[in-house]
Amino acid sequence: MAKLILLCLLAIFCFALTSHAATYVVGDTSGWDISTDIDSWATNKTFNVGDVLLFQYSSSHSVSEVNKESFETCNTTNSLTTFSNGNTTVTLSNAGKRYFVCGNKLHCLGGMKLQVNVLEDDKKSVTVGAPEAQPQPQATIPKPSSKTNNPSSTATPSSDGFINGGIGSLIIAFLFMVSTMFGLFQI
Repeated sequence: MAKLILLCLLAIFCFALTSHAATYVVGDTSGWDISTDIDSWATNKTFNVGDVLLFQYSSSHSVSEVNKESFETCNTTNSLTTFSNGNTTVTLSNAGKRYFVCGNKLHCLGGMKLQVNVLEDDKKSVTVGAPEAQPQPQATIPKPSSKTNNPSSTATPSSDGFINGGIGSLIIAFLFMVSTMFGLFQI
């Protein structure tokens, strides 16, 4: 019986170690673009602490994180952070609402803005995320990538969020536990 309890604890530990944050490509294959319906894209998604937003956009766009008032008025004068490198990752490191807008006010007014409500995820015992992107000074900004110069063979992850490990490890541990109970393996 002690071996079975130890095995159950080992299975739970394996599951906890393999749970990782989800990565969301904002706007799916259309990316962060004026033609993308960002509101519809975000509607059925649940964002948790540790998840990562990946913004992919052309040189005519940027991503600014702003407060709620600036989000509603599309004002980027007092941005919290601004990115313009064409490929921006933002780790959702704290629970609460986060607001993102395009730096081009006309694009923002046209709907190119994103509000996410980040939830505390009690199911994740280990939270792993991409490092937070750092704003670059205006003088050293490299030429932004555009969606047209990316090779078509590049794999783009689904923005449904993908989770590495987790359930697979749990299934393997469960099968091992069942086989141990029936005497197929001896511990």
